Amino acid sequence: MFVSTPSRKKSALRWATPLLFAALWLAFLWSISRPGDARRSLWLDWGALSTGLTQPQDWWATLQDGSVLRLFTALFLHADWSHLLGNLVFLLIFGLPAERVLGPWRLMLLFLLGGAISNLTAIYTMGSPDQIIIGASGAVSALIGAYLALFPGARLGVVIPLGLFLEFVRAPAYLLIGVWAALQVVFAYIGPSFGMVAWWAHIAGFVFGLAYGVYVRAAIARRLRKRHGF
Repeated sequence: MFVSTPSRKKSALRWATPLLFAALWLAFLWSISRPGDARRSLWLDWGALSTGLTQPQDWWATLQDGSVLRLFTALFLHADWSHLLGNLVFLLIFGLPAERVLGPWRLMLLFLLGGAISNLTAIYTMGSPDQIIIGASGAVSALIGAYLALFPGARLGVVIPLGLFLEFVRAPAYLLIGVWAALQVVFAYIGPSFGMVAWWAHIAGFVFGLAYGVYVRAAIARRLRKRHGF
């Protein structure tokens, strides 16, 4: 008598999030190893600028000389430690579970496209001309949006300071992320460092990630239904 025992499928290796984590770290360490003027020159050469894409011919020129790639390279540049560490924490919190569903290649596409669209939004919405746009905040916002679409019923842990004590509570992800998204909209108009922080880039990245997650989730559901014959 033989009993069929299906082999357990090994989970795919999640390499995209660790790779992005390492790339952000290495790019930052490389930039801070340079003197002040050289670092500023690095941002000018590889960061996105808040002006210069107002006419169709400007777009054609950026495609010809390859400077359109700065929408992507700007994601790996950060101004200081707090800017970098904040993005790294959110990358791990939302990137690892999202990659488990999306797979590494879809996550990389989400990060890069979401970040580029965020930077493009910043170009057209920043009030100060000739500002250098750097950082992965828009790409991380896309991960947050995708996480909400993929795990709408998830719960996130939050540490709440209560006087001298810290209380750890678990709250619905849609509530915490919804509050975060609402704050981005408020800060876009009256937020701190107005004109220096690209709040609209965060919003654009979040909306792109949300749409991306909804689309991928529906595609995965269709593929599973087809595989099981219904």
